[in-house]
Amino acid sequence: MDQPRRPLREICIVGGGTAGWVAAALMAEHFKGRLAEIELVESDDIGTIGVGESTVPPFLEMLKRLGVNEQDFIQQTQASFKLGIRFENWTEKGETYFHPFGAIGAPVDISEFYQVWLKARANGYDRPLMDFAAAAQMADQGRFMLPFKAARTPIGGAAYAVHVDAKRVAAYLRAFAEARGVKRTEGMVEDVATRPDGFVQSLKLKSGRTVEADFFIDCSGFRALLIGKTLGVGYTDWSEWLLCDRAIAVQTENVGPPAPYTLAQAQDFGWRWRIPLQHRTGNGYVFSSRHLSDDEATATLMAQVEGRPVVNPMVVPFKTGVRERIWDKNVLSLGLASGFIEPLESTAIHLIYRGMDFFFRLMPDLDCDPNLAAEYNRRMTVDYEEIRDFIILHYALTRRGDTDFWRRCRDMVLPEGLQHKLEVFRANGALVEALDPLFRNVSWYAVMDGMGVKPRSYPPLVDRIDFTGLTREMDRAADILRAFVGDLPTHQDFLDANCPAPTVDLPIPQPLPA
Repeated sequence: MDQPRRPLREICIVGGGTAGWVAAALMAEHFKGRLAEIELVESDDIGTIGVGESTVPPFLEMLKRLGVNEQDFIQQTQASFKLGIRFENWTEKGETYFHPFGAIGAPVDISEFYQVWLKARANGYDRPLMDFAAAAQMADQGRFMLPFKAARTPIGGAAYAVHVDAKRVAAYLRAFAEARGVKRTEGMVEDVATRPDGFVQSLKLKSGRTVEADFFIDCSGFRALLIGKTLGVGYTDWSEWLLCDRAIAVQTENVGPPAPYTLAQAQDFGWRWRIPLQHRTGNGYVFSSRHLSDDEATATLMAQVEGRPVVNPMVVPFKTGVRERIWDKNVLSLGLASGFIEPLESTAIHLIYRGMDFFFRLMPDLDCDPNLAAEYNRRMTVDYEEIRDFIILHYALTRRGDTDFWRRCRDMVLPEGLQHKLEVFRANGALVEALDPLFRNVSWYAVMDGMGVKPRSYPPLVDRIDFTGLTREMDRAADILRAFVGDLPTHQDFLDANCPAPTVDLPIPQPLPA
């Protein structure tokens, strides 16, 4: 006879920030007070990184899943809208391309629009691919409208995400979670006790209090207090492909209206981000410490930012990679404790949400069946590797050779799976499909095209399409799209009319100690 179920009764989240409060909010909503009790332990004395301020479209699906009102969330977090990412100087200095969210063109017959465009281009057609991407056109003109409210129009296929203030997101989700029964305990973890079988048993706080639980979620950031320090789970280092290992972050006053996209501008030894919110702009320089010092990176960033700084620049060291086991025994790691991929495609919060999604699917009993953990680790590692390869693509396809950093990127030996994907794509624009990937075909098409990868041919099934007059129809569709976008509200006007954030007083940064 099967043993009776022994469900988890108490789950402890170690660490707050975005990772901790996303986990707490999702569990509070999913458990509905009928499953395990949730306690989050965090210390006000430990600062949070708080620079993950750009998201991808699935983030809004998470808000919907929580039942959060999107308009209220945008106002309370000072958010702005994001239609994609503008890349400058990545292929060559002076060259620009755009990675849009949502569709590029419409399918023709049984072929994707990109494949039809490939054949047209092979026959001399020279209209750029982004002329057919609604999100790219809106971003280019600084316009915005909710695509789902214009479903039967030329922008109906676009998608969007948001730029957010990460610390305000954590505060918003904290209020959400606490209102649904999550208990927050203020305290610094001083020691971790384990059972004879190696499972974590309890935390000892600096106050002397002991916190026990059946299951622990490690959101302690790069310290990886439970998964790394206590359980000793190793870390797979990906710095052979992703050379950047530090970032300088600073926030500035807005200069002009916020653009509806993230800027990722390549520099001599890495790249610079600009993320405009309603009340301020987030800026940063992600760079390789082998090629640049912190002081040099800070000076480079501060010479380029627009607007008065409202905080002092912050140095964020990191190591790209992933835990050998993201879930081990009765500890699940989330956020920086589980792995880190630089923020080029804004995937950090998505991986937190994705980590919780798989946890709900594979949630264990008290015994923490290792088969569930093994499947969790397999699926999450696939996600990390998929995103890693997509990020590598931006570096490895460069034609820049003006610094040692870019020569190393250009000449690197790619991971085997990514090399295979590139070879398949170069044949005729075909893609190697992944299992439930974050970055779908449109994203790969946009970056491949933007980085100058030109397939040698196109898929043969495109030849079943009658091309008589087709390029004229393509031109007409692109012209209609651009004209339609030109009549939309500006991004600023849309924010003002629909979700204006409350006015906030920005601080004046204090002088750094000598």
